[in-house]
Amino acid sequence: MKKIFGNTSGLKAAQIKQIESLYHHRVPPELVISQTLAEEICAISSEIRRQIGLLINRSGKIDSVIVGDHQGILLPDTSHYKAPPGRLKGLRCVHTHLKQEPLTPDDLTDLALLRLDLMGAITVSEDGASGKLHLAHIFPGQSAEYPYEIYTPKPLDDFDIDCTEMIKAVEDELSRTSALRKVGEGTERAILISVTSAPKRRAEASINELKELARSGGIHVLDAIIQQRKRIDPKYLMGRGKVEELTIYAMQQGATLIVFDQELNPSQIRSITDKIEFKVIDRTQLILDIFAQRAQSREGKLQVELAQLKYLLPRLITKNTAMSRLTGGIGGRGPGETKLEINRRRVRDKINRIEKELSNVIKHRQQQKAKREKKGLPVISIIGYTNAGKSTLLNTLTKSRVLAESRLFATLDPSSRRLKFPQEKEVIITDTVGFIKDLPKELKVAFRATLEELEKADLLLHIIDASNPDYPSQIDSVGKILSELGLERIPRIRVFNKMDLIDKETAEYLSNQNEGIAISAKEPESLLPLIEKMAGRVASEPEPVYSVI
Repeated sequence: MKKIFGNTSGLKAAQIKQIESLYHHRVPPELVISQTLAEEICAISSEIRRQIGLLINRSGKIDSVIVGDHQGILLPDTSHYKAPPGRLKGLRCVHTHLKQEPLTPDDLTDLALLRLDLMGAITVSEDGASGKLHLAHIFPGQSAEYPYEIYTPKPLDDFDIDCTEMIKAVEDELSRTSALRKVGEGTERAILISVTSAPKRRAEASINELKELARSGGIHVLDAIIQQRKRIDPKYLMGRGKVEELTIYAMQQGATLIVFDQELNPSQIRSITDKIEFKVIDRTQLILDIFAQRAQSREGKLQVELAQLKYLLPRLITKNTAMSRLTGGIGGRGPGETKLEINRRRVRDKINRIEKELSNVIKHRQQQKAKREKKGLPVISIIGYTNAGKSTLLNTLTKSRVLAESRLFATLDPSSRRLKFPQEKEVIITDTVGFIKDLPKELKVAFRATLEELEKADLLLHIIDASNPDYPSQIDSVGKILSELGLERIPRIRVFNKMDLIDKETAEYLSNQNEGIAISAKEPESLLPLIEKMAGRVASEPEPVYSVI
């Protein structure tokens, strides 16, 4: 016999057997519930003075029988029924109300959050007979506050509706709503969320960067929401009520993914994903996933997988049905759900194995680098915030074809090229991985060997996107990472790129104010002052290092 969910304590054996027998019923698919079954659950509910609930699938089979208390029922896990965009869960809930009350706020919240086909409540009369049926279904055209349609309550045999047709009409409307925001097949549709106590300007800059990260990861952004709070909710980050509102809004927008700008701890992941019927990731996982897409070399792939596993390890404590929505990442790349099936010991073994492989790869690369250093060529490393134009500058200076795109982390693996100055002086110029604020600690550790190569540089070219209004914060972020790596001693030239996107006076002001040079990496003629200064720096003693603004 199938399991009875909920509160069965104190019930007699005969009562439990009677409740179990409800699983034997079949409901015609076109009916909300059959009259016979309705009378039976009302009679049992009246006898035990507890609500009885049924989850019925579209074929009319009873999926779950639930026993509540006199006020309500608690629905069991329904994750085995998937609800893709434009579709409902495929389950309807019908339960009893011992008092003559309509559908409660909890009933309507469950209807919307779980994307149920229907929510029905049958009132129980004093003699245990069935009374009126209160019925509601999701209605996509309504507001986020009231995303459902409630029918006028009436006796069950007075309801002249065809459930199958009604559910089809609702799903057609949901599909139409999703089609209005149609994107490429397989593309995630996301709502971005920032919950912060930071000032509005800083919060807006952060969510704008998250938008660019999402675009770089191949995600279609439906909306971005900022919630400013004096105190961050330790359990749900944004508060339980707001999480429920977010779920309803995401459903109406046809979203498949929720991305939080803040890193979620294991407890928050569990709490949020237990409430949200969508895939949930945070900023850290988004960055890790982008790195997983971009890594091309053997070393890069190992570094990214190592970072992903270290991120996942402490979150294995939340392994449940909700966790599968978290760890798949964007479209399920990286370690993903298959890694959830292994235990902590095996994850640690995998981490140890990757670390050994990575160590061997790094040794091989260092041997190659040592051969290059024997030739005595100075090394110039291009650093800067992601999407500042580092690869474009490398291409223009050396006439090479390193991938350069206007998106965050377009390139991940470092590239080195030879550059000959007009004075016949040759140098090695290297493009490094882009920096970003709050770079995930897992990536800092994994890419430390790559970043530590900057120690051998004779000169750093700090590329700054002059067209970005948040450039001072980006300069500060780069400075902090360099400080963590102990690289403040290496001479730097500040290069304000993308001067073609700002007016000439602003470009001159920025370069003069910050002891830098204004260029457009796409325009070779604008690079002449930079080339002269680079040649002078590698041929002379290092100049004093300036402080980070």
